[in-house]
Amino acid sequence: MSFVNYDQDGAVAVITINREKALNALNSQVLDDLDTTLNNVDTDVVRCLIITGAGPKSFVAGADIGEMSALTKEEAEFFGRKGNAVFRKIETFPIPVIAAVNGFALGGGCELSMACDIRIAADNALFGQPEVGLGITPGFGGTQRLARLIPVGLAKQMVYATTNIDANQAKACGLVNDVYPQEELMPAAKKLAGKIAKNAPIAVRHCKQAINEGLDLNMDKAIDLEAKLFGGCFESGDQKEGMDAFLNKRKHEPFQNK
Repeated sequence: MSFVNYDQDGAVAVITINREKALNALNSQVLDDLDTTLNNVDTDVVRCLIITGAGPKSFVAGADIGEMSALTKEEAEFFGRKGNAVFRKIETFPIPVIAAVNGFALGGGCELSMACDIRIAADNALFGQPEVGLGITPGFGGTQRLARLIPVGLAKQMVYATTNIDANQAKACGLVNDVYPQEELMPAAKKLAGKIAKNAPIAVRHCKQAINEGLDLNMDKAIDLEAKLFGGCFESGDQKEGMDAFLNKRKHEPFQNK
């Protein structure tokens, strides 16, 4: 039995963490299923990916405490590295990934959402890193990505004091882009994914690489990276079609990812 569902509609695909009775908590099997699902995405066809959780209550409520409670130091480090490897795969995935946060995004759930390119949330979403209350640190990137996405002081408060923030607070501090009534969340995610999917895939991929890698570089190296990726778009069929359509004042034909 897989705890991850995969549905594709044209150029947009949805990954759903489906362990609803456990509020979609992440155990080793879920991480394995998620990793396998990502490996099987046909990125020649799919141009944007959405990740969400099953049911109305939870995106991902965290890592599975029952499984973690019995781990040794060595096993815990392995589990942390396993989760980080999957989340890093999402972060560096060739195509954009949208987190549609439909409820609790605590611990590993908050960390999963932060590995995505864009986060939008239902109005019942709740974000937090409660790990220190369990005697541990965040283990799937929470101490690293949170402080890169929101003000450092707020990130430290959320981690040190286990302070949760609701969807509107998450929007105010920049953790999420938009907040929707729950019934509107997935239509909004699919609409946004559709807008991304209509643009030139090579260019979108290069933009993701430029932003992600450039954040870790000084400006001179970052703009050099951008120049290389900018040049890499040229002589493609999509670049030629897009510019010819602009110059001839016509609507471009669908981009072909080549």
